[in-house]
Amino acid sequence: MEPNQAKSNALGAAVGQKNTTVHDEVWKKAHPVVLEMKNITKAFPGVKALDGVSLNVRAGSVHALMGENGAGKSTLMKCLFGVYSKDDGTILFDGKEINFKNSKEALENGVAMVHQELNQALKRNVMDNIWLGRYPTRHGIVSEKEMYEGTKAVFDKLEIDVNPKTVMSTMPVAERQMVEIAKAVSFNSKVIVFDEPTSSLTEEEVEHLFKIINMLRDNNVAIIYISHKMDEILRISDEITVMRDGQWVATEVVEDMDMNKIIKLMVGRELTNRFPPKDNKVEKEVSLEVEGLSGLYSHLRDVTFNAHKGEILGVAGLDGAGRTELLETIFGYATRKDGTIKLHGKEVKINNPRQAVKNGFALLTEERRATGIFGILDIRNNTTIANLKNYTKMGILSDVQMKADTEWSINAMRIKTPNQQTKISTLSGGNQQKVILGRWLLTQPEILLLDEPTRGIDVGAKYEIYELISELAKQGKTIMMVSSEMPELLGVCNRILVMSGGRLAGEVDADNTSQEEIMTLAAKYV
Repeated sequence: MEPNQAKSNALGAAVGQKNTTVHDEVWKKAHPVVLEMKNITKAFPGVKALDGVSLNVRAGSVHALMGENGAGKSTLMKCLFGVYSKDDGTILFDGKEINFKNSKEALENGVAMVHQELNQALKRNVMDNIWLGRYPTRHGIVSEKEMYEGTKAVFDKLEIDVNPKTVMSTMPVAERQMVEIAKAVSFNSKVIVFDEPTSSLTEEEVEHLFKIINMLRDNNVAIIYISHKMDEILRISDEITVMRDGQWVATEVVEDMDMNKIIKLMVGRELTNRFPPKDNKVEKEVSLEVEGLSGLYSHLRDVTFNAHKGEILGVAGLDGAGRTELLETIFGYATRKDGTIKLHGKEVKINNPRQAVKNGFALLTEERRATGIFGILDIRNNTTIANLKNYTKMGILSDVQMKADTEWSINAMRIKTPNQQTKISTLSGGNQQKVILGRWLLTQPEILLLDEPTRGIDVGAKYEIYELISELAKQGKTIMMVSSEMPELLGVCNRILVMSGGRLAGEVDADNTSQEEIMTLAAKYV
């Protein structure tokens, strides 16, 4: 049963009927406020991240939190969860004031958070990650039996099919995400924060997640759901709060909201088009030729295609189809077994990323936190790190040139930051992505490989990324772009390759195809 449908049925209202004031009041009485955040303020050097933000979350409900990247959504939740210490304001949980000093204290007191960027012990197995910091013991010795049984019980409850003894690093991102959700549930939390939970999930996995969320809501758990995917928000949530520039903008029941209203509240203006005009000129000249490409350690096999100068070439497929493996093998990050790669008709030797960069290739990875950013370094170092040879004279780095190039990147990518010395880890996900894109542009690549370039980015920032991609294509660069969002591929790309089971299932003209045709090809070798 749909969330809003369940809510309406419980009140004896017709499905799809608009809320009345009476409806609202009855529902609110049945779902009392369990978490109250009042006038929360948080500042970092040079920027006020939160400016008097208030939020009320009700038991047995899903409260969506929306806003552009940098609006303060994750910062607000980190103040709740004990990751950050708020500068001012009050947090009431079950009517009592709280100030969690760390995430462990928050978890032990009934507040859990599933972070957008997973931070897991990848060399340990699943059950180690579930019970880290609270291992069950017998006579002072960790009981692996209890860990296994406890993990299995949670997985069975949530219908998660994962072996508790599997090492985390061997699992795809989607499965690791479900493990993190199971960990939050295992604490029997009263409030669970989901920060962009579907950014790496397939449609089938999203349905599974929604089933879990509905189950938690039925058990009177309060859910705070952060997402940029408006169709999901309108489907799963009961109330929606919109933030902008660190401030509260509005809180509405979901029945009173639609996509256009949410966008206007988020960006402060009408956004009539989701995608910029597709006016890049695809030239006859073939810039990239890939023939018979197979991976040594992946299931990628016998992939052949070409890409033209000035073309935006999409890569579609289901999770595990080999999309990421294709880009990583071209870039030399994953080991090639067979196949040739040609640039402007000449075969190029690419056995590692260093050779790829030397030959004019750049790769924007899917997991920016794990393989993209250098979290402990500032924006300048993150921007210039792939291009250090150009700043070195007689073994000495030119700080002047690094500063100038970083300033160019900040302006060209429209990066929101106090200054170049700001740690990249303090930026929003969208701004981190722009820093990485600027980094690669400084290497002056001919072939840009983009793996989920707008993952976890809001609608306004997405449009800016699309504009940048289009502009790069107009400059004659060749773009290969993996995306799990079909409308994005259709709206941005000229042509789309469809991967299935590690093989190329076909290619389609983005302007003369449909989602149904792409999905049919995606299932060809499954």
